[in-house]
Amino acid sequence: MTGDLIPGAAGAPAAPSTVDADLVVSLDGVGVKRSGTALLHDVDWRVELDERWVVLGPNGAGKTTLLNLAAGRLHPTTGTAHVLGERIGRTDVNELRMRIGLSTAALAERIPADERVSDVVVTAAWSVVGRWRESYDRTDEARARALLGQLGIGHLADRGYGTLSEGERKRVQIARALMTDPELLLLDEPAAGLDLGGREDLVTRLADLAYDPDAPALVLVTHHVEEIPPGFTHALLLREGGVVAQGLLADTLTADNLSKTFGLPLVVERSGDRWTARAA
Repeated sequence: MTGDLIPGAAGAPAAPSTVDADLVVSLDGVGVKRSGTALLHDVDWRVELDERWVVLGPNGAGKTTLLNLAAGRLHPTTGTAHVLGERIGRTDVNELRMRIGLSTAALAERIPADERVSDVVVTAAWSVVGRWRESYDRTDEARARALLGQLGIGHLADRGYGTLSEGERKRVQIARALMTDPELLLLDEPAAGLDLGGREDLVTRLADLAYDPDAPALVLVTHHVEEIPPGFTHALLLREGGVVAQGLLADTLTADNLSKTFGLPLVVERSGDRWTARAA
């Protein structure tokens, strides 16, 4: 995947002005409780326009909750959350969500198996899953196919989604998340369930996106340091709903920080722009 991102679809809503144009996500003392259980607590986090973040932590650490906050799909119980200059709880979240690209397993499960691949992507322009009676202009159709081509699966545009491999489906989901030319792209465990070849192909595609200066701010959730693409700049480590460490990738992915995050002694190694971790 090379070159700049394709210009946005026709009719996409214009982004309102913000106090700080470079600040994409701003969480201050954020906590989230559900049924008396704290899913997140005391989270302070800033994501700027040109940053690429990976969020790491074990199961139950609060990673998906954090992503749903950043997607405008969840309100904080305590503290304040601003996304793209809008305060969550005091803005039209439907308009805000059109400015955010989101790829999650929950969304992927709703895609009909018989849906044409190009339709899986283009329907994001109307924020629907499954094409029905809504209409799309040629600009939207062309953008959907161009995004598939950019992710190396343009030849699959007319195939049924259910006939694709898991790795191909992941790339279709990312193309869909990019359809509205978002200012923020959120990816929840995009490499989950992939074999080694599929994972490495996806990591390469995401690295291309990370290095593209016209790409949106990126946040990727994962359990594994091996899935961090080259070009990512920052890391946030979570455990039991709280922040263990955050900052520049190389400063944050230390053996000490990752051992605290995952609750066992770990050895962390770096080879070029890739990372590995194993039990000490």
